Amino acid sequence: MNKSVELNEGDPAPDFSLPSSDGEDVKLSSLKGKNVVLYFYPEDDTPGCTKEACSFRDNLPKFEKLDAVILGVSKDSLASHDKFIRKYGLNFTLLSDENLTAHKLYDTWRLKNNYGRTYWGTERSTFVIDPEGRIKKIFRKVRVDGHDQQVLEALKD
Repeated sequence: MNKSVELNEGDPAPDFSLPSSDGEDVKLSSLKGKNVVLYFYPEDDTPGCTKEACSFRDNLPKFEKLDAVILGVSKDSLASHDKFIRKYGLNFTLLSDENLTAHKLYDTWRLKNNYGRTYWGTERSTFVIDPEGRIKKIFRKVRVDGHDQQVLEALKD
């Protein structure tokens, strides 16, 4: 089911277009010239995903100083994203990937194993994309605590 292409740091970031919480489709290639923090998360309004989103929210000025745009991607609907944004005052764009288009391009739709149960789901991952549209840094199997700081460091390098 998952025919994945191995992405490496330095590779061109695969382009996609997805509906956004801002009401317009976001095409990744249209953000060339800026740093992009593209983070994939499993589900709106769950403990780890909320903590991760709020840490990006709280540090948005630091990201903006580094000319970075934050894009959160999950398979949730735009309606779900709207509720999540309102509930937590999120100040960056969320993308709805209900067809798993971007998940598959970035190989974040993975077979997971939790307490002996195997299922398909989103592997929490972050891709830092440079202004030329190349992948600068890849974080897989992200641990939420301190992740925002790891991403800021990757942007500064």
